[in-house]
Amino acid sequence: MKVEENKVVGIEYEVYDKETEELVDQNTSDNLLEFLVGQRNIIPGLENALLGLGITDTKSVEVSPEDAYGAYDDNALEEVPSEQFEGIDLKEGMTLYAKDEQGQSIPAVIKTIGASSVLVDYNHPLAGKTLNFDVEIVEIRDATEQEKDMGQPAAKGGGCCGGGCGEPSVEEESVGCCSN
Repeated sequence: MKVEENKVVGIEYEVYDKETEELVDQNTSDNLLEFLVGQRNIIPGLENALLGLGITDTKSVEVSPEDAYGAYDDNALEEVPSEQFEGIDLKEGMTLYAKDEQGQSIPAVIKTIGASSVLVDYNHPLAGKTLNFDVEIVEIRDATEQEKDMGQPAAKGGGCCGGGCGEPSVEEESVGCCSN
């Protein structure tokens, strides 16, 4: 069986920031990243690079910002009054999650904390970065009709990609490689 449309694929991976060579996310066989091919469950550059691979195949993939989380956008910075963060122990570099107009959860990184305002960055933490993935295909199976209808694999419990898709209201570490 090969990675192709309407297959549920489970992968192990490590992903590095190309510029800094910093490990930014990883998973193991205990917590496979599963995705439904063709439904934008993961970033397009990674999904496209895996097409045609089989179980136990490995691949190193370089994904440009355009095929990952997009270019860094200076217009995605916003000064927010400090009182909007009442009750939250803010720290610079901390990631909070806000909702966009469609109700989708988006990461918001605290850049600076001033006396009366907080500079918030709504860019994805990996925006503007070229990412290097080392991937192994661990599982491939046909998607069920329910999964095809939902557009994603049935939940096994836990989030995907280091917890990056089922974001809690405050998360400080994982940025995940889920779709943007």
